[in-house]
Amino acid sequence: VQLQAFGGGLVQAGGSLRLSCTASGRTASPVSMGWFRQAAGKEREFVAGINWNGSGTYYVDSVRGRFTISRDNVKNTVYLQMNSLEPGDTAVYYCAARPYISYTITQHGYDYWGQGTQVTVSS
Repeated sequence: VQLQAFGGGLVQAGGSLRLSCTASGRTASPVSMGWFRQAAGKEREFVAGINWNGSGTYYVDSVRGRFTISRDNVKNTVYLQMNSLEPGDTAVYYCAARPYISYTITQHGYDYWGQGTQVTVSS
């Protein structure tokens, strides 16, 4: 499975962005997805996860209520809609995939990673 993330950019605080992550290649297993982010000088952290069929989602407390993860399995794409962005959301955002029905918040639980897309929120 190859992942390609895009949609990052520069936005003012309070603005919105939508990240997309498209998967190519095939796996015999269902695939659950996650979004992570890494700010400069900090460790990579979990942001949001979604089950293989979209039936379950989970968010880190700092983004719950502002971000929404979703997926379109026909298009092999997972999205991260980010609203009410704050300067603290500035980071490189990565999508990740794992061949299981459910996500995990642990980055080591993911087998495949996208290249990352930069999100910068100005105050």
